[in-house]
Amino acid sequence: MGTTVFSQARIVDPSRGIDEVGTVIVEGRKIVAAGKAALNQGAPQDATVIDCSGNAIIPGLIDARVFIGEPGGEHRETIASASMAAAAGGVTSVVMMPDTDPVIDNVALVEFVLRTAKDTAIVNIFPAAAITKGLEGREMTEFGLLREAGAVAFTDGRHTIASALVMRRALTYARDFGGVIAHETQDADLASSGVMNEGLYASWLGLAGIPREAESIPLERDLALARLTGGAYHAAKISTAMAANAVTRAKADGANVTSGVSIHNLSLNENDVGEYRTFFRLTPPLRAEEDRLAMIEAVKDGTIDIIVSSHDPQDVDTKRLPFADAAAGAIGLETLLGAALRLYHNGDVTLLRLVATLSTAPARLFGLPGGTLKPGAAADLALVDLDEPWIVSESGIRSRSKNTCFEGARLQGKVLQTMVAGRTVFSA
Repeated sequence: MGTTVFSQARIVDPSRGIDEVGTVIVEGRKIVAAGKAALNQGAPQDATVIDCSGNAIIPGLIDARVFIGEPGGEHRETIASASMAAAAGGVTSVVMMPDTDPVIDNVALVEFVLRTAKDTAIVNIFPAAAITKGLEGREMTEFGLLREAGAVAFTDGRHTIASALVMRRALTYARDFGGVIAHETQDADLASSGVMNEGLYASWLGLAGIPREAESIPLERDLALARLTGGAYHAAKISTAMAANAVTRAKADGANVTSGVSIHNLSLNENDVGEYRTFFRLTPPLRAEEDRLAMIEAVKDGTIDIIVSSHDPQDVDTKRLPFADAAAGAIGLETLLGAALRLYHNGDVTLLRLVATLSTAPARLFGLPGGTLKPGAAADLALVDLDEPWIVSESGIRSRSKNTCFEGARLQGKVLQTMVAGRTVFSA
């Protein structure tokens, strides 16, 4: 692999609190130097030298909520195609959800994902295992065996566990095995046939709404159970000020609680649904503008720990339907960084904080390698021109599915190069 020297780079490394111009030296699979001090080290004779001219080098993004079709839905996305999309977006590690067919609820399926990723993926793929068998919310899976096989977290993916007893047991067992329970909360009865945020706009469109309480009521229950059990609980995708307040209170009480937000709920609001645009049918739904602004505040003050793409490929057959019948979900691996950088360019969030939520924090949260540029770490990194404008076009999307919320959107901040363990996996 040799040696690569990135000179005159803006090095943004939240793991060390660094945002400075310096040099990054990669030798083989590892970073050997990264910072101002490395400026004077000089390049080894046979090194490849890249003049970054002030472009940023950040730890590779770690996207902790990615739905992939394989096995069972390869027409929507394979592990290989998801990894190509990830690399183009500066994402070097992906936590894959268990919503596959069959469900990732046993050791054989965890091993299948790891083996397939090793053979076909160009980024790191980490499987999350189901909390309950078949994602049915009743019988728990074998946490200990799944952890041993390589599952990095436990989640029922798109599904919310209705039983408080099952959730209590899950938090208790996960605690004993050092695992995190990542849960997406939506009360099925309250949400009922709702397809977008409940409010005036939904009424205008004549669509059934999902109230904010559908998210916050099961979340409040989970947070109480996290306090009771001492288990590690991650609110996977919150979208309302109400939910953010609940997480703030739980953290203040000393509960072992973290939370995430989808980039869609940070970038878009219910008005983007426009006239029944099904690519904007998401779970949780796009909320009112005041909720979106509350999400940005929660990222700033640390209530929200991580930002995820919630990459959820859907094919034409499930999206080109009346809004109420269309499948929920949008892809997001390739646009995650560009959309997140809007918050930096607007002055809403510092670059250091933004990179922390996209890389350093998810690495820490799920016990994954990466999220750092410190010497000795694997060379998982992205070189980014923070100012380069680009337009998202369907023809440029590498994912097998094209259901993006950002088609035609002007984004600022383009990935120039992505490196995984010292190997360049994407180059613009």
